[in-house]
Amino acid sequence: MNNTRLQSMNPSKIVFYAALLGIFTLIHLLYQGIVRPTAEAAIALQGAGATTNIWVILKDFEQQICLSLGIFCLFLIAYKSFRILNEEIVYTFNHLHNLRDDDGQDLDKMLAELQQSKYKDNEGLQTWINCILRYKNTGNVQHASDAIKATVEGLSAQLEAGNNMIRYCIWAIPSIGFVGTVRGIGMALAKAEEAVAGDISGMVDKLGVAFNSTLVSLLISLVLMFFLHLLNNQQDLLVIKTQKSCENNLLTHLHK
Repeated sequence: MNNTRLQSMNPSKIVFYAALLGIFTLIHLLYQGIVRPTAEAAIALQGAGATTNIWVILKDFEQQICLSLGIFCLFLIAYKSFRILNEEIVYTFNHLHNLRDDDGQDLDKMLAELQQSKYKDNEGLQTWINCILRYKNTGNVQHASDAIKATVEGLSAQLEAGNNMIRYCIWAIPSIGFVGTVRGIGMALAKAEEAVAGDISGMVDKLGVAFNSTLVSLLISLVLMFFLHLLNNQQDLLVIKTQKSCENNLLTHLHK
């Protein structure tokens, strides 16, 4: 298991770009093969009455981009959630359970064991290492406690910064929807003369672009915000468990 991946809990660049390209390609193929042909058939059959058809609502490029970004965000959220669940034990178990000896505080033995661990680059284990190093250098439990606090705050900031791409996409999706709204209204105005002459089908179709892009983008954003909230909750609990684990196990050991 890659220790750098344990530390960041973000997909590697290869996985990141492969997922992005794969999702956009798959959605494009679905649109070309299913969504747009079905929407065109519905419009040809029902005319203006097809505006409520789900395929017609989804058929435009703005909706395609929003849907692709939405699925990519869900991939990132699912990846992070899986890593948290899979690695939670690294942050919560008692790393010193087999290091309690008669002397009570064999710091060199503790450090050697922790620094040789395959999880040594993990932020949870780094909290333990930093705490023991501070205590070894100062002989002060309060200084060790301060080291725990500083490292846990760093972990919290790292997890929060790792969500920047998700937050950007959640911001970008409604913006893309509004671009579709402006584009649709502009094309609808270009059909004004046809509407005055009695043919409103062109204007209705272009207004559909305007309203449907906003509708789809806002719905996708609402769903993504819900799942981002769940992810943030997982990350907050992880930070809390990390701090409690250090205080209940490590500081108790150093007090002996």
